[in-house]
Amino acid sequence: MKVHWIEAPTAYDGSQLRAHWILQHCGIVGDALVAFRGPCRVAMDEIADLADIDGPGIAAFDMIHFVWESFAEPGLLLAVHRQRLLSAQAAEVLRAMAPTAIVQRRGDDLWVGPGKLSISIATVTPVSSLIHFAVNASQGGAPVTIAALSELAVDGYQFAVNLLARAAEEQASIGDARAKVRPKGEWR
Repeated sequence: MKVHWIEAPTAYDGSQLRAHWILQHCGIVGDALVAFRGPCRVAMDEIADLADIDGPGIAAFDMIHFVWESFAEPGLLLAVHRQRLLSAQAAEVLRAMAPTAIVQRRGDDLWVGPGKLSISIATVTPVSSLIHFAVNASQGGAPVTIAALSELAVDGYQFAVNLLARAAEEQASIGDARAKVRPKGEWR
């Protein structure tokens, strides 16, 4: 899996959750995880999670966004597993960067006290699976109580590059683990 930090501030509106968006905007072919910083405001017709359709909306002024596209076995079940793993890895990275913070993971969301730190969704296209995961970099613009990296004294860019590296390392390790297993019944 290739990883990339997009330097230009980019607003997330849900349209990024499309097949080949990473290829079109970053020139990266194949499985990739990219990150960028920018505001978030998802239009109703772009909301993928049915639970959010009648909710307060998805918005924030300043977030660190991750978009992951995978062409390997693009089923929704595996995409949700990847989403949960990415969320757990984000919590681990935050605990290392802000050791006194109490970061809790509930499903695919991260929380600090009563504040929701992240948003996330996994979905599929005819050719790939997609994940959007984002954390609030600073306060403001959200329709719910949020927590933010700024309150934890965590630099958004450094968090992003740490999570990108960790996710890439994990995917490489998963590939290695899968490739070194001998089928049961195989003779020496």
